[in-house]
Amino acid sequence: MSPGERVIMDARDVERAIRRMAHEIVERNRGAEGLAVVGIRTRGVPLARRIAGLIGELEDQEVPLGILDITLYRDDIFDRPQPEVRETDIPFDVTGRSLVIVDDVLYTGRSVRAAVDAIMDFGRPRRIQLAVLVDRGHRELPIRPDFVGKNVPTSRSERVKVRLRETDGCDDQVVITEGGG
Repeated sequence: MSPGERVIMDARDVERAIRRMAHEIVERNRGAEGLAVVGIRTRGVPLARRIAGLIGELEDQEVPLGILDITLYRDDIFDRPQPEVRETDIPFDVTGRSLVIVDDVLYTGRSVRAAVDAIMDFGRPRRIQLAVLVDRGHRELPIRPDFVGKNVPTSRSERVKVRLRETDGCDDQVVITEGGG
């Protein structure tokens, strides 16, 4: 941990939140029939894998998993130097399905808006739901998550960082630091 960081979720907290969200998703959707999970790159992908795996265990069936890169759908794409576009992999038909989009942190809502736009290029889902590990508030768009690991009130000068073993090579944790968005 770096100086000035405050841990708000450790590995056990992250695991517990993911398990709870998986249970809530199953309950709200009355099972896993017609359900698929899509993770937003980067840290939404391992979270989506874990959630889909847990739902699969709970319901004794495989839950389709997709990976979504929203780079080209962002409204700030021209504000970023050399945006890196990575692979999107949606290996199933989204039409008529209930999709759960998964991301690590919900802040302004702009990433989620971009994700919904991207999904619509693949078809028309029956329903789209949103699962986030951390909801920090400060929305700029009328977007609200359906499943939340933890609500964390923050100031705009604070930054929420999610570290996951799959992407960061360390124990799962969520930290807050000073330093903007």
